[in-house]
Amino acid sequence: VQLQASGGGVVQAGGSLRLSCAASGFTFSIYALGWFRQAPGKEREFVAAISRSGGNPYYSDSVKGRFSISRDNTMNTVYLQMNSLKPEDTAVYYCAADRWVLMELGTVDYWGQGTQVTVSS
Repeated sequence: VQLQASGGGVVQAGGSLRLSCAASGFTFSIYALGWFRQAPGKEREFVAAISRSGGNPYYSDSVKGRFSISRDNTMNTVYLQMNSLKPEDTAVYYCAADRWVLMELGTVDYWGQGTQVTVSS
């Protein structure tokens, strides 16, 4: 099983980034997919998730209206479009696969390796 995240980088506040996560080694279409993030000195937290079919995306309050999650089941890839980035969005972002769309840290079946996002003020 592999979840390969990419697309992180350094961006100025107000800018945008698009993260991608390519999956292999499991049946992608039967899993909900999500993104979590972990800032230095803080616990990993939920960011966004999307159901198996691509419907019913949901977001943490801190990113709602700025981030958008999507998936392509033909490409086994999940995306996170991040707009209007803020310095407090700085973190390592991890993609995750879970049987349930209402995913939490303790329910995730598979984790990606993380990609660093740094937002400068």
